[in-house]
Amino acid sequence: MFGMHGDRKDSATLKENIRRWGRELGFDAIGFSGSRVDGAEESLSAWLTAGFHGEMDYMAAYATSAGNKRAQPELLLPGTRSIITARLNYRSASVDSRDILADGERAFVSRYALGRDYHKLLRARLQQLADRITREIGDFAYRVFTDSAPVMEVGLARNSGLGWRGKHTLLLEREAGSYFFLGEIFTDLALPPDAPVTDHCGSCTACIEACPTQAIVAPWRLDARLCISYLSIELKGSIPEALRPLLGNRIYGCDDCQLACPWNRFAPLTRESDFAPRHGLDQATLVELFAWKENEFNERLAGSPIRRIGFERWLRNIAVALGNAPSSADVIGALRSRADHASALVREHVAWALRRHGAATGGTD
Repeated sequence: MFGMHGDRKDSATLKENIRRWGRELGFDAIGFSGSRVDGAEESLSAWLTAGFHGEMDYMAAYATSAGNKRAQPELLLPGTRSIITARLNYRSASVDSRDILADGERAFVSRYALGRDYHKLLRARLQQLADRITREIGDFAYRVFTDSAPVMEVGLARNSGLGWRGKHTLLLEREAGSYFFLGEIFTDLALPPDAPVTDHCGSCTACIEACPTQAIVAPWRLDARLCISYLSIELKGSIPEALRPLLGNRIYGCDDCQLACPWNRFAPLTRESDFAPRHGLDQATLVELFAWKENEFNERLAGSPIRRIGFERWLRNIAVALGNAPSSADVIGALRSRADHASALVREHVAWALRRHGAATGGTD
């Protein structure tokens, strides 16, 4: 097996071949790291102890007597010696996000979720890369990950030389910003690691100041319970009333910290057609999306990451956004159409929204 018996020169050659094969498969960057993420376990433990994970119990679900699997790759794949990290840009040529956010009648969807679900595409592409390595060197032990397992993606990507951790906790790269997905291949191959990238945030605090809910409580420290992405995607129940006005027209995720980051001025466009906006989600109004029936939601968002929140939370989120929208007959009419919805969660948020407009739940004013 190459990873056990290949010499350093052969390993360096294989590493450069892997980088080239990755580019041929459409990845925008490939990096290599060892199997350790120094300080990750301590940082994760402190974050969990503070309760910043909210209802994301899966963040704490991988603790073992040997340590937390998120912080120790060798617990996920015994024998892991090297990790191949891949970056795939997702920014599409679309309407300026600031224009959408400034128009209270339109719906803002995080840019990463406008196209097809990245999980399947990225996982399949990583598998193709692993298959290419196998054809070259024969069988080796590996496992592919794409944001669906306990992996410290940002820490591994930093160790792989693909960027540095920004103060908003996302990975940043000088020529790519932060509009990209990450994926990993854990391997038993002994591949020379790349050098980590130094931090280039300096004294900038634009991302912290831009957060609508002040969820970035300190540099590199995010309280997910306040984060709009958490509130609109991960939270299953009621969105806290005090936070609802701060969501504005954001119905799925939030990009404000990325929009404020100076490095994203240089973010390139994706070459992946699958990441292009679908079903007009980059232009849609809140009223038209709120009118979707459940079968329309399921059909139109098939293959979209949005579908995983389900129709009930979709309506919950849009109801909040409608409550924050400029008052109009169309907005109030849309809300009243769902005032008697079968879901208590939807009814609660619709009633709140109608109160914001000084409107009753039914009838005419």
